[in-house]
Amino acid sequence: MPIPHDQPRATDRRVRVQGEPVDSWPALPPEAERGSVRRITVVGEEILNRPCREVTEFGTAELSALVDDMFLTMWVADGAGLAANQVGVDLRLFVYDCPDDYGIRHVGHLVNPVLDQPDAGHRRLIDDFEGCLSVPGAAMAVPRTDRAVVRGFDKDGAPLVIEGTGYFARCLQHETDHLLGHTYLDRLSKRDRRDALRQMDDRCADVLAQRQVKAAGLGR
Repeated sequence: MPIPHDQPRATDRRVRVQGEPVDSWPALPPEAERGSVRRITVVGEEILNRPCREVTEFGTAELSALVDDMFLTMWVADGAGLAANQVGVDLRLFVYDCPDDYGIRHVGHLVNPVLDQPDAGHRRLIDDFEGCLSVPGAAMAVPRTDRAVVRGFDKDGAPLVIEGTGYFARCLQHETDHLLGHTYLDRLSKRDRRDALRQMDDRCADVLAQRQVKAAGLGR
């Protein structure tokens, strides 16, 4: 999911890492420093259209490496969130580095996430523009709830509860959708979906070129 711009400010701007505030955090997260860039899958590829498998083994070197690679891949693509099936891995895992509507940065990962749906009486849907790293160059208005709570685990198996509002809530819902085999295109009308795919056709080459330039700048 791409990063938005022009977020309003809040008094407390401490970064939240795995839901906990910290005084500072590097622009390039430590996970990304250790990672390698992977190819991002594109809408139409089969792995994006089916539910991902539960992670059953925690604390493994393979899972840690996947998290690291996903952070760097997300950073190179100027993303705010990235799901494992977006790098061709059939596992219930996503990473995020996303601002909320107050400009507070949220950084972390979630394994086997489950989205808590708000009660109908407390549900407020917001239409706002949304993009996807697997639909490069396109953005469409998508209705999402303005708050989200996602429960899951970190890569070592410790339980996590991550809460988000505004754009960060949108990110949490977007990435959880990916792990269920859905992209935001599935939430659009047929007409809007065609519009999004036309946008992708027009802009995809430029977006991919920008990613290549940023990856080359890593000097690895």
